[in-house]
Amino acid sequence: MSTHAPRTRIPHDPSAHPATGHPATGHPATGRPAVHRSKAVAGALAAACALVLAATGCADTTSAATSTAATGPAAPSDAHTSTASASAAPAVAEPTALADAKVNVGEGATVGVGMPISVTFPRPVPRSERAAVEHWLGVGTEPAVTGAWSWVKDRNLLDGQRVDYRPPAYWKPGTRVTLRVGSHAVRHFSIGRSLTATVDVRAHTMTVTEDGRPDTRIPVTAGRPGLDTWNGTMVVMDKQPKVYMDSRTVGLGDAYHGYYAWAVHTTTSGTYVHQNPNANTYAGRANVTHGCVGLATDGTAERFYRRVIPGDVIRVTGSKDTVEAGNGYGDWNLTWSQWLAHSATRHAGGGR
Repeated sequence: MSTHAPRTRIPHDPSAHPATGHPATGHPATGRPAVHRSKAVAGALAAACALVLAATGCADTTSAATSTAATGPAAPSDAHTSTASASAAPAVAEPTALADAKVNVGEGATVGVGMPISVTFPRPVPRSERAAVEHWLGVGTEPAVTGAWSWVKDRNLLDGQRVDYRPPAYWKPGTRVTLRVGSHAVRHFSIGRSLTATVDVRAHTMTVTEDGRPDTRIPVTAGRPGLDTWNGTMVVMDKQPKVYMDSRTVGLGDAYHGYYAWAVHTTTSGTYVHQNPNANTYAGRANVTHGCVGLATDGTAERFYRRVIPGDVIRVTGSKDTVEAGNGYGDWNLTWSQWLAHSATRHAGGGR
């Protein structure tokens, strides 16, 4: 319910990103365990080269290990793509931290256009090793996508325990992505249709846009004054049909406790878009929640819940205090230049 009070994280499965635990519930979320697979490919066809990160030299592959500056009009001047082989090991030694790395996207998953690749480590990676970690994290895409790694201070982790990868703008629907975690794992996933839900806290509405077409306008109630809903861009981390929320876990005393249905999770600090009986009276009229976005019990909340998937974008406008990059997946609140400024490879002169 509250978006501002800190909370100890409970991860929802051993392979998931730490931010996907339920900070306001005291209960772990459920999720499909990630499966690590590796694939050796020799003489791959050109059409499959971006999916396997093998020695194909195809032009539709992006890799942190072999990036060169892009010059085409579709890419910013400080963005990077690769046409070099992704199978050759980087010149630097493979960091031992990659052996215990965890990835936020499960094998074979389909996610929304806002989902960053997020890799976390059980211990902080020393600054002297971060460029090497970026070199050994290879990203291949079909079609070609520009992107970069950036070190993010996770709300519940120490500096150096999380590095994320994102393009300059949201992923293109239909993109197929392959992540290689050094010599330890390969992960394949796809980008689904584009869905963005924009919450206007002053108008008390949420507008859902799918594939560029606004098609639904939903009355909502957001955080009341003093407990304002986070402003800025968030990404759906996970969702549950029922979540137990306890205000004591976020420093709000006995303000609320109980189960809330159709809960779409958007920040580590405890922001959800969920069913709230108060929305039956106040949605479209006033903001009365403890920081979450409340939807009515007449089927509105369930319909929204069933429509969204992890990686979909939730934008909040007209509120206060922009959500930080490490509070869930707030990566999109940084400009591309700000994003590149936290790339260790770029600062080390390694081709970023």
